[in-house]
Amino acid sequence: MVHIIVTVLAAAWVAFSAYAILTHAAWVVGPLESYGVPASWWPWLGAAKAAGAAGLLVGLFVPVIGILAGIGLVVYFVGAVITVLRARSYKTVVYPILYLVPVVAALLVGAA
Repeated sequence: MVHIIVTVLAAAWVAFSAYAILTHAAWVVGPLESYGVPASWWPWLGAAKAAGAAGLLVGLFVPVIGILAGIGLVVYFVGAVITVLRARSYKTVVYPILYLVPVVAALLVGAA
């Protein structure tokens, strides 16, 4: 039961992030611009998050899909952390970590 709750919450959190980038929320787009992420990448980044969130949910029924989605999201958010650090925006590095931690938690709880 804990696995289901953690996974659904992680998927919802990542889906919210996908929605924010796909709708060009100012609080997301501004930092992306300052990090040097090209606007042409934004739809792809949003789609990757949306697919990852959906994959986490599908993983509740087909575990291998959830594991692959979780791994993909971990790679995505580690890349986001690296991007923020490369931009020397140390005060905002917490934001991609806030998305990374629930995904890692879903993977770990699912593996237990």
